[in-house]
Amino acid sequence: MEDFIPLFAIFAVFGTITAIVIGPTYLKSKERREMQATVRAAIDKGQPLPPEVIEALGKEATKNLPSRTRDIRRGIIWLAVGVGIAAFSLINDMTWERGEWGGPDFGGGMLGIAAIPITIGLAFIVLSFFNKNRD
Repeated sequence: MEDFIPLFAIFAVFGTITAIVIGPTYLKSKERREMQATVRAAIDKGQPLPPEVIEALGKEATKNLPSRTRDIRRGIIWLAVGVGIAAFSLINDMTWERGEWGGPDFGGGMLGIAAIPITIGLAFIVLSFFNKNRD
């Protein structure tokens, strides 16, 4: 029985992550299918669609379009993540020698990992200048 505890823990962790990612996506697609079925049934019966329904369907279609504000926001978030990883790397690499703190070691691999989100953030910020859609 004790052999199954680590296995259960691994499945619990990855199962929770999977449920958090896939659950909302599944529920949103189910809601969208139900809305389409309702609209289809109303059209088949010859009933006019209320303007609110048409506006909601149009808003849903344009909600996920990239915009300049969204690109800048994503870029700043990615930059902050990269700077946070770099700061963690520099603080983590400081050494305690002879009763005082030594300087940071700039040869750590975490700085290389920090370059990835920083580059993604810069790419989003550059894309925001080329994006014509504004909020």
